[in-house]
Amino acid sequence: MSKELYRMIPKVDNLLKDTRLENYGKNMDYYSFSQGIREGLDAVRKKIGTGELTEISEETVLEIIKKILDEKSQNHLKTVINAAGTVIHTNLGRSLFPVKAAENIARIVTSYNNLEYNLATGQRGSRYDHVEELICRITGAEAALVVNNNAAAVILCLNEFAKNKEVVVSRGEMVEVGGSFRIPEIMKLSGSRLVEVGATNRTHRKDYEDAVTEDTAMFLKVHTSNYKVIGFTKEVTKEELGYLGKDYGILTMEDLGSGVLVDFSKYGVTKEPIVQESLKAGVDLITFSGDKILGGPQAGIIVGKKELIAKLKKNQLLRALRVCKMTLAALEVVLKLYLDEREAVKEIPTLAMILEKPEEVRKRAVELSAIFEANGIETEVIQTAATIGGGSMPGETVESWGVAFKGSPNQLEEGFRLGKNPVVGRIYEDKFILDMKTVKEHEFIIILEKAAAVLK
Repeated sequence: MSKELYRMIPKVDNLLKDTRLENYGKNMDYYSFSQGIREGLDAVRKKIGTGELTEISEETVLEIIKKILDEKSQNHLKTVINAAGTVIHTNLGRSLFPVKAAENIARIVTSYNNLEYNLATGQRGSRYDHVEELICRITGAEAALVVNNNAAAVILCLNEFAKNKEVVVSRGEMVEVGGSFRIPEIMKLSGSRLVEVGATNRTHRKDYEDAVTEDTAMFLKVHTSNYKVIGFTKEVTKEELGYLGKDYGILTMEDLGSGVLVDFSKYGVTKEPIVQESLKAGVDLITFSGDKILGGPQAGIIVGKKELIAKLKKNQLLRALRVCKMTLAALEVVLKLYLDEREAVKEIPTLAMILEKPEEVRKRAVELSAIFEANGIETEVIQTAATIGGGSMPGETVESWGVAFKGSPNQLEEGFRLGKNPVVGRIYEDKFILDMKTVKEHEFIIILEKAAAVLK
């Protein structure tokens, strides 16, 4: 019987021309299309061999092949609906771009452009000129430089100004970020030598002064953006650090981590250190990220004194750390929005979500729950606590609202996460929920389809 079933399996050449697979052939590259058909036929043979298939039809074969082709037609990097309630979700691509930034990227990458060409002179130009003036105008810095992430920015600065020399850092600021990247290891990679001062919870000006030797090149302050030290604490402020550097003629630098250009306290949200304040405090160099609270692409931004930035631009490491045309295309648009803070908090998705009123989030939760109810899916609207994420504002939450499902939270979480159109929610108070802080109305139809498939 099995031999007869094997003989009934269609040939690859015939399936390549089959009109029922025509759409796959049009939308996939030839190799993936033909390979998917071959893998589908291998799956059919395996099912016959194990006895799982005791009869065969064209429809059965096509169903198996289509399932494989569906998987192959999807890119490995795909869109995900973030219903976890974390605004800057490190694992889900961090900050969303403003629509204008995405449109500008499309324009730039589908055309030739003046990345390193000065149109005014007809000579070679610098890629860094496209955003430097904007950064300086927004922050008040004398000069600026953009590299591919904040770790790169820190490494470049340390390599240029402290290679084979000592850098003084408070023990309470020995930060480790996601992926086990630690300040001590970053410093070692740059060629500088770490000198730890103070205690985990308390560091004084005298600790820095006592550490000064003829090999001291820099005082480095690191913002503890992903944890808090509370209780009996003391730190040397950026203002004190600025004065300390001037008194001893030693360079000062601050790694802010998440770059913040807006004072959140004006909007009722916990304040994060602002780049402009660090510059006013007299710190010589400040580094921060472009893809966290700033709300732009992955980038490390360095601002500071003109003569220092000029030296960084000549460092040979810069070529390995430089940014591409896509980063600059997105960053320029995002920075232009910051020229008018009202535009920034409205048009930059990260800022808009952080500052959104809780009643607006609740409105979306009620609307989605009603859609579920109309389709026979029972849910309830509950109050939740969303987080900013991205290694910023540790322990701080913002009021949010979510839609909670009945049933096994672990099974529901897995069901929504796997397969086509992944929806990443979270388990909250022993319920699987979709937190509306990070969900938009245009995603409702996809969520409904996903829920119907999971709960069928």
